[in-house]
Amino acid sequence: MEILGLDIGGSGIKGALVDTDTGNLLTERHRINTPEGAEPEDVAQTVNQICQFFEYIGPVGVGFPAIVQHGIVLSTANISKNWMGLNINALLSQRTGNPIFSVNDADAAGIAEMTFGVGQEYQKGVVILLTIGTGIGSAIFSDGVLVPNTEFGHLKIRGKDAEHRASDAMRQSEDLSWKKWGRRFDEFLLELEKLFSPDLFVLGGGISKKFEKFSKYFSVQTRTIPAYLLNQAGIVGAALFASNQTKN
Repeated sequence: MEILGLDIGGSGIKGALVDTDTGNLLTERHRINTPEGAEPEDVAQTVNQICQFFEYIGPVGVGFPAIVQHGIVLSTANISKNWMGLNINALLSQRTGNPIFSVNDADAAGIAEMTFGVGQEYQKGVVILLTIGTGIGSAIFSDGVLVPNTEFGHLKIRGKDAEHRASDAMRQSEDLSWKKWGRRFDEFLLELEKLFSPDLFVLGGGISKKFEKFSKYFSVQTRTIPAYLLNQAGIVGAALFASNQTKN
């Protein structure tokens, strides 16, 4: 099935047509900068621009950087506070004319990785996927089943949210070396290891391309690997989520 997948991030909104049977992108990604402030109406207009760019009519999967429960936005850590309580599916459907199916962005990436990526080998046990960018998103799977909206990036490490110490945005804003940032992120992994005893950590987001530069500073014992789909996972997973919703 061919579905448009969108990944709404803190810096950019990216989309591509996805073959949901194979997980392959059928087009190049099209990216538009996230409107300053990420206000609902501005984001909705940008999403419509991407739909128009692909001349697409049909179901759209949207990965969104917040807790999304049955289409309702329930957190606003890295987006405008005006999203709180909004029905994102209804808003984006009205602006695009397409049926919209939204899901937490890290959960979308996790769905993609468990279906088409490294998770195929880990359908038993506990897998934690972490997306590293403006914040830190998380998805946890037990025996291949997603527990949605975990938001582990808000766990407290040294008195701060983990993402306020160890996101890629913090690495860049504080001009941290790979060694210093890698050790910060290792602290976060060690806390998750203590809490969940996972079988595997999967690291996604654009920084996963640099995995070899920082992973050598990890002391965590759990196997830790980069996401197979890298920063395409959010788009693929969003499209797959929409596909699954249309079948239900």
